Amino acid sequence: MATDTQLEVIEQLVDKLLAEEPEYFKVNVKIKPTNNIKVFIDGDKGIAVDKCVQFNRKLYKLIEETGMYPEGEFSLEVSSPGVGEPLKNNRQYVKNVGRLVEVVFNDGAVKEGKLLEVAESDIIIEHTEGKGKKAVTQQIVIPFTNIKSTTVQIQF
Repeated sequence: MATDTQLEVIEQLVDKLLAEEPEYFKVNVKIKPTNNIKVFIDGDKGIAVDKCVQFNRKLYKLIEETGMYPEGEFSLEVSSPGVGEPLKNNRQYVKNVGRLVEVVFNDGAVKEGKLLEVAESDIIIEHTEGKGKKAVTQQIVIPFTNIKSTTVQIQF
């Protein structure tokens, strides 16, 4: 079973690796009970698969060097967050300005709109209600404290 200490150590190792390449950032780190470590990294301009592979190789060595896991009794996956994954940090919001997002509020209400702006404590989306001539478009300021999750919506 993964301890909070193991998670902290791995997060510090990830932060150390990412400090060398500031255009990339940590989104999330999870450790499954089977010692399967999942590290989600993104970049201001996205992240390529080969970059994930590079981070994986470097991080794997660093984790081995800690001696936390006996003789390689862990697995490591480094990837970008999936398309349907909610945005976790400010840099992800900034990266997705101009895209259609679905915001779920703490009370369960849902608004969909174009992400226009991201500030320290809130976001602004452009939301349209109604269709045709009755359509009303408004800008809504949403404090982060009111957001349960925000997910980018894929348009075809």
